[in-house]
Amino acid sequence: MEAAVGLLLMFRVSHGVETHCDGRQNGAQCYGALGGSVDIQLMDNTSEINRYELIKSSLKILNVRNNTVISNAIRERAHFSSNGTFRINKLNRTDGGNYTLETFDSDGKSSGERILQLFIEAPVSSVLLDPECLSQGERRVSCSSEGGDSPQYSWTLDGRTLTDAELLSGNNKTNIITLKQNVSGRLVCSVRNNISNVSKEERIYTCGFIFINCTSVNGTQISGWVYEANNTLCIKPTTVPKQTATAIVSNKNPTKIKPFNQTVSSDNPWYITYLPLIGGVLSALLILLVVGVAGACEHIIKQKTKPTEQRAEEDDQEVTYADVIITKCQRKDVEQRAEVEVEYGQIKFSSNRR
Repeated sequence: MEAAVGLLLMFRVSHGVETHCDGRQNGAQCYGALGGSVDIQLMDNTSEINRYELIKSSLKILNVRNNTVISNAIRERAHFSSNGTFRINKLNRTDGGNYTLETFDSDGKSSGERILQLFIEAPVSSVLLDPECLSQGERRVSCSSEGGDSPQYSWTLDGRTLTDAELLSGNNKTNIITLKQNVSGRLVCSVRNNISNVSKEERIYTCGFIFINCTSVNGTQISGWVYEANNTLCIKPTTVPKQTATAIVSNKNPTKIKPFNQTVSSDNPWYITYLPLIGGVLSALLILLVVGVAGACEHIIKQKTKPTEQRAEEDDQEVTYADVIITKCQRKDVEQRAEVEVEYGQIKFSSNRR
């Protein structure tokens, strides 16, 4: 028994792929790896059955009577154990097909039969991922395998099943898929068949494309994927908070700028986007400057003309004049000094203004 176990381990190391099959049910399907080994459980207790035979296409593969192997057509690579397991090593294509297990009682009469199917498949040995960027930023990934009969493909992204929303073409069960421009992460392609399962993982990045939806400087509406490094069509959109502006030009005649509520998108250069606002502010400043200069000039003129106006107002006062009479006295004496007599009258000013 120890020698049998050692032989089993040797074949397991040499051929690698080993499969197991439960053939105790009628119609069982078993799979074996090409070049590998398969263990088929034919029965539970061989001591209860007096005689049994394993036949494939009218060829008697195995003949056992009273727990003694009478014949084994492939004894150089097959072994039958007392626990009811039939092991075939170095499987080849011709080993596949329908096998019939027929049992007999002590009288040599058939007590029943079961049929099982054995399929031989080449195992998947390795998997290769080949990603490439397409012209519009999509990424096509092909998954190829070496060896492997009837391979089945599946994809995962960051540990979850790849969805149709992340695919432009293909599906989760094809070997070639096309990912959308914004998809990135840890991509795994798994290839399996009935006797093997091999996977390959690769970190996937975007191809450097971004989606733009804006109006260019010349007014053309642009929408689509472009290569970010070469993008000169649009400026990244920014949003300016809504604002209401009111400008007072002077104290006498206030001029109000109509409120405006708008979201400014920097599709155009900043100086074009903010041109109306800058123009309004500059106009208000210019008007304020003109009004200030005019007020200053008026104040200077008033200061210069103030004395003249006060004199004019004083001239407007009512004035009363008196007659002044000068008389000359006769000479009393030649030597007498001439005296001049002056008579003064009162000058009366009226306090009433005009």
